Amino acid sequence: MSNEIEFLSHQAVRGRMSRRDFLGRAAALGLTAAFANSLLGSAARAAGPIKGGLLKAGLVGGDSTDDLNPAGINNQVRGAFTRCWGEKLTDVAPDGSLIPWLAEDYGSSPDAKTWTFKIRKGVTFHNGKELDANDVLATIERHAGPESKSGALGVLRGIDTLKVDGGNFVITLKEANADLPFVMSDYHLVIQPNGGKDDPLAGIGTGPYKVVAHEPGVREVGERYDGYWDLASRGHADQVEIVVINDATARMASLQSGQIHMMNRVEPKVVELIKRIPGVTIQNVAGSAHYVLAAQCNTAPFDNNDLRLALKYAIDRQEMVDKILSGYGSLGNDIPVNAAYPLFSDDIEQRAFDPDKAAFHFKKSGHSDPILLRTSDVAFPGAVDAAQLFQQSAAKAGIPIEIRREPGDGYWSSVWNKAPFSASYWTGRPTQDQQYSTAYLSTADWNETRFFRPDFDKLLIAARAELDEAKRRAMYRDMAMIVRDEGGAIIPVFNDWIDAVSEKIGGFTPHPAGELMGGLALASCWLAE
Repeated sequence: MSNEIEFLSHQAVRGRMSRRDFLGRAAALGLTAAFANSLLGSAARAAGPIKGGLLKAGLVGGDSTDDLNPAGINNQVRGAFTRCWGEKLTDVAPDGSLIPWLAEDYGSSPDAKTWTFKIRKGVTFHNGKELDANDVLATIERHAGPESKSGALGVLRGIDTLKVDGGNFVITLKEANADLPFVMSDYHLVIQPNGGKDDPLAGIGTGPYKVVAHEPGVREVGERYDGYWDLASRGHADQVEIVVINDATARMASLQSGQIHMMNRVEPKVVELIKRIPGVTIQNVAGSAHYVLAAQCNTAPFDNNDLRLALKYAIDRQEMVDKILSGYGSLGNDIPVNAAYPLFSDDIEQRAFDPDKAAFHFKKSGHSDPILLRTSDVAFPGAVDAAQLFQQSAAKAGIPIEIRREPGDGYWSSVWNKAPFSASYWTGRPTQDQQYSTAYLSTADWNETRFFRPDFDKLLIAARAELDEAKRRAMYRDMAMIVRDEGGAIIPVFNDWIDAVSEKIGGFTPHPAGELMGGLALASCWLAE
């Protein structure tokens, strides 16, 4: 019977037998409908990409202020939808290696100051224009310009000149940067016609889907672009749709009822419950993502390092791993990098919960009033519960913390990077240089802790240019110690990415770079049934 049902399932997948006929034959062979459906799904996934259908995801993170400008991507919905319609020069593979993408090749001068990217031919934008090196130059120029508000601005500083040489795009730097090809994989640096200078909000890119609906904070819809240059590997569904569902319970209900095929930000405390939902699997992977309580170092009372140290010693990190992550993560050490980075130093002492040290530094700071922490359900899974745990552990050191729960809509535009002390999260970056340059360089727009340290900046720029790996590792260690002991980032945990995915989906492969395959699930997966 096993050979017969296997044959029938493959016939159904190839369209040579209707689904109804397959289920009828399976029932005649004594199989339940649920088991027959699972066999059909397995056969479809094994058969490889299938074209057609509407692929839907329910995501937390959408905001009524969202737009389609890649320069301002600051939440999951914007990031995931941009991955559907836009592409970059390079991308990062699940193993951390770099993949040429819109640049089919690249190389540098011996001193790593001049980099040349060969732009792929035969690629068109959704408006029909053919991609060329001038579009790439204009894109980088817009993101790195003096009026730029791009989230990638921090990693683009240090450019000396940009030029086009035939079909090549050439960057010359003021100082060497061995990681520049990784910089080009930053998710803000989507290549747009004329760099997006004409209309950065148009949502026109080279990706497998073109934008057909943009309803901020509600939904985003893309339709397959038939002129896409690589339809063999991406763009399998006829349409993709992101539905903004900021409530975790509502997301789970939508997945269970079949209204969506995948969801992000599964709260660890409900993982076991979701595992019991028929036809749904949990997909999790560890990486460089971390949760942050960001205190602005230039704003009282957080301009006092003793107060910052008091808060760092007052948080029970192991309790956070156990109760907020349910074991789906690891301890943080107030450093935004971990062993996921190849040049990470693992000999730095782990900071632990110490109410006595916390009380000592709190008293030394001279501060005694309650400390206001702003948080929200959208900050990270369990952010409100994490704030309450922090409040309880800090109380053991005599540190009063007041929690203000902010609404999800508007949190990323009105609270994060504005409030003196707020909950935040980071997906991490492919290299240490990118992570530090994006969030800790004095001039970075996303310097959420207002960490202004000229000595740190100087060390960061020097490490970027250092080609000796041992010396570079040592410099990154020195930088880590400065951030750990004097910065405003309280980083209690590194979290696993946890998604829930319907068994109807084929091609899903967890990616350490972020949830839903680093944002590529909608662009790369297909409906197996």
